[in-house]
Amino acid sequence: MESTKKITMVAMCVAFCCVSAYITFPLPFTPGMVTAVTLAFGVTALVLPPKETALAICIYLALGAIGIPVLPGGTAGLGRILGPTGGFYLAWPVAYYLVSLLKGKSISFKRYAMMNIIIGIPITYLGGLISMMLMMDIDLMAGLAMAVLPFIPGDVMKSLGAAFLGVKVNEMLARQGGVLMHSRN
Repeated sequence: MESTKKITMVAMCVAFCCVSAYITFPLPFTPGMVTAVTLAFGVTALVLPPKETALAICIYLALGAIGIPVLPGGTAGLGRILGPTGGFYLAWPVAYYLVSLLKGKSISFKRYAMMNIIIGIPITYLGGLISMMLMMDIDLMAGLAMAVLPFIPGDVMKSLGAAFLGVKVNEMLARQGGVLMHSRN
C-alpha cells in the first residue's frame, strides 16, 4: 500500500511539473524563461521525501529529453537540456533533492520558504550560470545578468508560493493519514 501511495504521489508531482512548465514568458535579453515549473519543483520537494523528489524531477527531465514537449514553454529534446539553459535543468534534481532533505520534520511555512530560497534558488542559478557562461562564451558579469539577476524577484515569489502550497498539501495529507513527506527509505 505504501508503495502505491509513493508511486501515485510521484506521478502527480511529475504531472504538476509538466503542466506548470507551460506557464512561461520569455525575457528578451536571455535564453532563459520565467517558468512556473520551479514553483512545481518547490512543492514537489516539500511534499515528497528526497529520493522521490529527485525521481519525479528526473522523470520530468527524461520526458522532455525524449521529445515530449514538457520543458518550459512546451519545448523538448536533448538539445534543449544540453543547450545554454541546460545547467538549470541539470541543477534541478540536486537543488530540490536538497530542499526536500533539509525541509525539516514539521510543517512550517517559514522553513519551507527558507529552504527553497537559500538552497533551491542558488543551486539552480549556479547550474544556469555555468552553462550560459560555457555555451555562450560570456564572462561572469554577463552570465549574472542573463542567468541570475532577472530571475531573483520571481523566484522568491515562487518559493513563497511553493511554501504556502506545501503547507496546505502536507496538512491535508496529515489529516488523511497519508503522510509521505518525512518517510525515510
